[in-house]
Amino acid sequence: PELQGSLIIQSKAACQYEWAVICFSKAITLQPKQTELHARQGDAYLQLCDFQSAAACYKRARLLQPGAFDACLAFIYNLQGQCLFDRGLFLEALEAFKRATEVKPDCKIYKIRLSCLTAAGRHGDCLEELSELIAESPSADLYIVRARVHKLMNQSLCFQDVKSALTLKPTCQEAEALLLQLQEASEEARQQAVLRTLTGQLQEALCLISTALQGSPQDARLYLFKEARIQLALTYNDFAVQCFSGGLYIEATLLLNKAIREEKGLAGLYLNRGCFFKREDWCYALLDYQQAEEMLPDDPAVWLRLAVIHNTLGSSCFQNCFKEAVDMFSLALKYNPTVGQYYENRSKAFRKVLNLRGAREDFICLLILDPSNEE
Repeated sequence: PELQGSLIIQSKAACQYEWAVICFSKAITLQPKQTELHARQGDAYLQLCDFQSAAACYKRARLLQPGAFDACLAFIYNLQGQCLFDRGLFLEALEAFKRATEVKPDCKIYKIRLSCLTAAGRHGDCLEELSELIAESPSADLYIVRARVHKLMNQSLCFQDVKSALTLKPTCQEAEALLLQLQEASEEARQQAVLRTLTGQLQEALCLISTALQGSPQDARLYLFKEARIQLALTYNDFAVQCFSGGLYIEATLLLNKAIREEKGLAGLYLNRGCFFKREDWCYALLDYQQAEEMLPDDPAVWLRLAVIHNTLGSSCFQNCFKEAVDMFSLALKYNPTVGQYYENRSKAFRKVLNLRGAREDFICLLILDPSNEE
């Protein structure tokens, strides 16, 4: 392995930079006030990833020529902070970013990096601040900072921010490096998913594919796995409907449970499972309908189911808790105000809690909807 060409080249390059540092040290001993010598020695240290020594060289150059090397010194601190951040050394990274902002207090990027670390545990606040800045003046650097926050939160939006950064600055090395990390992680997850599939661990394989999609959403191979999950969930759903039609309610519910474990993004699965619950499980049916509502907030079919279940729960509460029954019937009317029976039920509950005005108004609504109602 030590004879590989790339390693030989890297080793030779490192030796050259080390020799350069020694030569610059000798030159500085002879001419200690030559500003350029300190700066070039700092560059050599930077190539060796010795950030502390590089910063020290540029500090000496700044003393000899104030203000001339502020940008370079801030860049070194920023690079050091980013390396520490990537290694998970957040407190050390925080100190490095602080030094960068002290050297270049007018640099927006350094301030943002600092605020992101300072707001540890409040990544949502960081994302909000970054989004506002990007809306005002989008830049590749801002997109990269937000991408790293998204990556820290394991969000798929990291990939989109990296692509936006490359669109604005196609030669952005930081964006290219982050994109490579995402692609490598995605490929690793995909290979693990293939192994899980071959050993029959389909559920784990599908979870790994979801992880892979976050890093490479444009990889068509991953969507084949995703489609397999959806098809499996729909198959479970079809069998569940058949079981329900045959009166096998427990079996139907179990099949819907499996379908939802495979694919949690199909609102229809929650609607179907809600229908399968019997009297003692109406509260679980309500939870399923509410989940479907979160996914399809404006779907009339979901509203109709929610209206029916609230009316059903209201009728159950009417036996022993009239106030709760009023609340349930009110929710039923919120989701479907066109059913006269809901007004009739609530009017009876209003009478029990002595709200005669409410009962009268509900009876008027009932008469409008159903003028022939004798009761």
